[in-house]
Amino acid sequence: MKYTHLGRAGLQVSRLCLGTMNFGPKTPEDQAHGIMDSARESGINFFDTANVYGWENKGLTEEIIGRWFARGGGRRESTVLATKLYGSMGPGPNQTFLSALNIRQALDASLKRLQTDYIDLYQFHHIDRNTPWDEIWQAMETAVAQGKIIYNGSSNFAGWNIAQAQESARRRNFAGLISEQSIYNLVNRSVELEVIPAAQEYGLGLIPWSPLQGGLLGGILKSQGDGGRRAEGRVQELLAKHREQIQAYEDLAAELEIEPGILALAWLLHQPAVSAPIVGPRVMGQLDDALAALEVELDDGALRKLDEIFPGHQPAPEDYAW
Repeated sequence: MKYTHLGRAGLQVSRLCLGTMNFGPKTPEDQAHGIMDSARESGINFFDTANVYGWENKGLTEEIIGRWFARGGGRRESTVLATKLYGSMGPGPNQTFLSALNIRQALDASLKRLQTDYIDLYQFHHIDRNTPWDEIWQAMETAVAQGKIIYNGSSNFAGWNIAQAQESARRRNFAGLISEQSIYNLVNRSVELEVIPAAQEYGLGLIPWSPLQGGLLGGILKSQGDGGRRAEGRVQELLAKHREQIQAYEDLAAELEIEPGILALAWLLHQPAVSAPIVGPRVMGQLDDALAALEVELDDGALRKLDEIFPGHQPAPEDYAW
């Protein structure tokens, strides 16, 4: 396993992050525990979750992870644990967003479900436009002083949100954010405009989610053998929009003798701002496929061909102005 610092922090994380969103709703608990054991054995030390995961049964995913930690054997000590808050966890007006009150209550509830007394990376799942940063950072400073969290991260922030958060933290002599978790893949490269430049300027590690764009980059044309006609919902819409690109992409993957899903992950691992893409396996085989991406070295020619198929962005404003 390869490791890297998460942004400017001294914290070292594996180059792949285990996403747990499927644990509970799609992956039964015993299989989820097996996947976490296998990930740990392979050297993945970075696990990501959120308090709302479990969907109809919010909190279920954290509970599954907590019961895995309770099995002992150094599971908790060897894991860099990341979770998130923002989404509604109950009917009350203060059980959502990033007020100091919700931060306190949501954090304590996550700690209980996760059966741990600290969270390594506590992330804001979304920007809260109605709570001032001084209130948010004061609550986080208290949590750090109590030993309940060690680092903070953001998720789904705009570039100016990152700047706003970091400048507010700087005024308080607080570390602020060390990571940003955004959607980023060959099809969706919009973070290259302003989010990545902001993250690099402030020393945040990028944690891409949806590296396969919901399966679109996983070999959808090849695997279905029907031209992707069985694709459903959002994936079907995206396939209709990007069919020529996806066909060219799968042809390139075949030329390189790399499975499409592995190629998509390998491309992310070659991007300088990326610390660790999130892989969210439903079954063990998907974890094995993700691990294979760590061994792929893409030369300049392959990277150039990928950029030709899926043109990215220059940093703003050069992307859309002189």
